[in-house]
Amino acid sequence: MAVSGRIDRGAVAGLADERLDWRFKSVPHGLFGLTVREALARRPGLFRDGFTGPVVALDNGAVEHNLATMAAWCAERGLALAPHGKTTMAPALFTRQLDHGAWGITAATVGQLRVYRAFGVSRVLFANELLDPGGLAWLAGELAADEEFEFTCWVDSVRGVELMTEALTAVAPLARPVRVLVEVGVAGGRTGVRDQSTARAVADAIVASPVLALAGVGGYEGPAGPDASDGSIAAVDAYLARLRETVAMLRGKFETDQVLVTAGGSAFFDRVADALTAPWPAGLPVLPVLRSGAYITHDDGFYRDISPLGAHPRVSSVPQLRSALRAWAQVVSRPEPDLALLAVGKRDVPYDIDLPEPQVLRTPTGTHGLHDARVTTLNDQHAYLAVGSHTRIAVGDWVGLGLSHPCTVFDKWQLVPLTGTDGETVVDLVRTFF
Repeated sequence: MAVSGRIDRGAVAGLADERLDWRFKSVPHGLFGLTVREALARRPGLFRDGFTGPVVALDNGAVEHNLATMAAWCAERGLALAPHGKTTMAPALFTRQLDHGAWGITAATVGQLRVYRAFGVSRVLFANELLDPGGLAWLAGELAADEEFEFTCWVDSVRGVELMTEALTAVAPLARPVRVLVEVGVAGGRTGVRDQSTARAVADAIVASPVLALAGVGGYEGPAGPDASDGSIAAVDAYLARLRETVAMLRGKFETDQVLVTAGGSAFFDRVADALTAPWPAGLPVLPVLRSGAYITHDDGFYRDISPLGAHPRVSSVPQLRSALRAWAQVVSRPEPDLALLAVGKRDVPYDIDLPEPQVLRTPTGTHGLHDARVTTLNDQHAYLAVGSHTRIAVGDWVGLGLSHPCTVFDKWQLVPLTGTDGETVVDLVRTFF
């Protein structure tokens, strides 16, 4: 199995020296002026120490379960894992992923890449086209400054190869060629070549470039299958078959000892695993790399329903992933018998796929499951909670909400409390960089 990527642990540990103040919403004012390290030494509690609402918290036990589950699943199948860091943009969580054997971390923008490099991430898979001259000049500087930095990106057109070549040849000297993958797309989807003749032309242009090196083939199967129906899975399988055909077609052109072949979001990684680890032509040394990122927190919506390790698992004898995310919001109004208003909205929780799911109710007398209630609408700072006639919920109570699509949770929070086994004591404060 490929060697795990590295990160600057000193830089990550240094985050604990940041002082808490008004910049971090929900942090209790009683902790202002303390460093993160000093605050955690007090073992603060979400409710007993007055974290202000709304607040999104992570369950440390669920995070660790998900990390171990995915690491074991990939290792068993001979897959390298480069989880997409855009899900959390949290160096402390990147560190835990690498500690569980991740081969590298995936990025999609230069902004994300700069964060990774600020914390010394040593191996980055850039799952996108990088054509911006400024970004390429900066990348060339990083490659020159750190010989251990490994970078690979995508390209899907001859013109893209030309633009990369022009930008990189303007940099003197370029420490080493930039590794690129031919990206395979799907009709009507995002980037990626649509046919084999284009793939061949792009590969030939890469090989001819003095500053690029053809390192493999990559893509994303998500646009082929929007859901987990049999038809979507068949479409995903067809896409992955074309990805494999492209690798075989380009055999002999690759400028590397190990051909990198990568796909995989968080919805169909079982199909990706089957495709990337099936036998390859003799003499073709393939490193299969999965890029799933949402697994670290899972969710209570989209991925719960579609993930192969979710509520309807397509993989047997493997533990299901657990949702590690919960938002807490206070009831601020009960203007009608069947309506409660919560102090949480679009600025705090995701709504791009599903609305938050009411799960538990915290009252002065205890916490219990919340039934016969649903969020119907979100405003910027309010959630409309429809409640049944027998639901006892009062102004001042707190509602715990399950969240859907973790990729649009973390960007709303600069500092996320991580709670221990009691769901109350904060064991870490996770810093994000968006």
